[in-house]
Amino acid sequence: MRITIVTESFPPDVNGVAHSVVRVAEHLLRRGHQPMVIAPQPPPGTRDGTAALPYPVVRLPSVPMPGYPQFRLGLPNRELAGALRAHGTEVVHLASPFVLGARGAAVARAMGLPAVAVYQTDIAAYARAYRVRMTEAAAWRWLRWVHNSAARTLAPSTPTMAALREHGIERVWRWQRGVDSERFDPANRSPALRRLLAPNGELLVGYVGRLAVEKRVDLLAEASVLPGVRVVVVGDGPAAVPLRRALPDALFLGPRHGRQLARIYASLDVFAHTGPYETFGQTVQEAMASGLPVVAPAAGGPLDLVEPGRTGTLVPPEDSTALTAAVARLAGDPALRVAYGRAGRAAVRGRTWTAIGDELVGHYTAVLAGNPPIAAPRQSRLFRARPVALEGSAA
Repeated sequence: MRITIVTESFPPDVNGVAHSVVRVAEHLLRRGHQPMVIAPQPPPGTRDGTAALPYPVVRLPSVPMPGYPQFRLGLPNRELAGALRAHGTEVVHLASPFVLGARGAAVARAMGLPAVAVYQTDIAAYARAYRVRMTEAAAWRWLRWVHNSAARTLAPSTPTMAALREHGIERVWRWQRGVDSERFDPANRSPALRRLLAPNGELLVGYVGRLAVEKRVDLLAEASVLPGVRVVVVGDGPAAVPLRRALPDALFLGPRHGRQLARIYASLDVFAHTGPYETFGQTVQEAMASGLPVVAPAAGGPLDLVEPGRTGTLVPPEDSTALTAAVARLAGDPALRVAYGRAGRAAVRGRTWTAIGDELVGHYTAVLAGNPPIAAPRQSRLFRARPVALEGSAA
């Protein structure tokens, strides 16, 4: 099959959407398919590394997202349709569609191509967190139009599926994410790294992910002053400076990747996930594969991933007191940490990217095999002119 992935984010971006797209494209190549990626241009002066990739990547003009300049919004133009034709696209994969993905959905429908839309980002919650002019209700109207244009929407967790259906999004299937349990392995635990991070033998509580307001990393402030505990924060983002002020006792390592990241995970004692808006929670899976007990909010993706009393603890969302109490309990019970960590690794060990990728190919095959075309849903008046206004524009 010839599959075009239209994505809102792609490396050098570091986030769940970009990572998933890379793994999907790699899997498609291994299975003999022909993927192409259409993505926003990275910031000026940034090396994107796409020339070395074994599949074509088409970059479209982009602008910084208001309130989060590190993230670029792709601006649709006529090159998108031309790229689909030149590639001989049979199926369009819309990765977390919103702006560029909306245009991808419209072009696919106009060309009679089946589209599979992957819901991965809680856009409505982000609109609230960043106080942009789009309201949550408007965001859901737009998402409903985009996703109902596709033959299928794939959601990563059962809570997310329920939310999509509640807001009128149809034809929803569950499609989780894979985890590399060979890279993320307890065997990567490093005594030398632990001596560096915890010179006085502190218990290491880690967070890995973007440093952004919606991730609520500030909730770790109380845990960071627990006796004998050191909080380690891995990642970067627009909230990095205020978070360093809010957690002066924490150790900020910046972004880490590959083997270095795997060694950090395995050298922690507890993994703390703080964001209440996760549709899945890839870092939770990576921590579990690394043999760590997990503390996470009882909301979104972690509800599927963490089994309370077996692999970790779920706490009320945005409750710093409950989060701190859960960390303190694990800090004082080494046997419980070991038991949760072993059970967590066992729970995710079979969830490989190969298995998840084959499942995705099954969705492509199904929509290509003769499902009736989806009639164009009526577009919200609020947004009707906007994609047209952006056509061929760089602003």
